[in-house]
Amino acid sequence: MNAENDSINHDEDQTQFLSFTLGDEDYGVNILRVQEIRGWEEVREIPKTPDYIKGVLNLRNTVVPIIDLRIRFGFEKVEYIPTTVIIVLSVEKDDGSHVMGVVVDAVSDVLNIDPDNIKDAPNFGAKVNTKFMNGMVMVDERMVILLNVDKLLEQDELAAIENMSS
Repeated sequence: MNAENDSINHDEDQTQFLSFTLGDEDYGVNILRVQEIRGWEEVREIPKTPDYIKGVLNLRNTVVPIIDLRIRFGFEKVEYIPTTVIIVLSVEKDDGSHVMGVVVDAVSDVLNIDPDNIKDAPNFGAKVNTKFMNGMVMVDERMVILLNVDKLLEQDELAAIENMSS
C-alpha cells in the first residue's frame, strides 16, 4: 500500500510537456499552454512582418498569429508535409493572455517530467537562442529542449500583428 501511495505522489510531482520535432531536434512546451493541435493550413499573410511570421488564422473569431519555429530559430526552411502541424498556444505578455500558433515538423508525444530533472539552459552552444528556453531534460537517451512560449514573440511584434490583421 505504501509503495502505491509513493507512485501516486510521484506522478503528482511531474509536469507534462507536449513534445515535438524540428528536424532532428526535440522540443517541449508545457501542456497547460497548449490549446489545440491543428494540421497545417494556409494562413492570411501579413505584409511587412519578419519572415518567421507566416500570417494569421481566424480561429473561432480570434485572430491567431502563426510563426514558423524553424525560421524563428534560424533553421533551414522546409516544405510543409502531412505531419507538419500548428500547435496553438496560450502566451502571457505584459498586457495579458494572447493566443499564438507555432508551425512544427511533427508532434511526438506527451512527456511526464520531474521538475528536478530539468537542467538550466546552457549559456552558449545551443542551436536555439537561450532566451527561448526554460531548460533541457534527457528523456530516453534524447535531449528535449523545453521552450518558454511567452518569449517566442516580443510584445510589440504580437501587438503589431493583431493590429494589422483587424
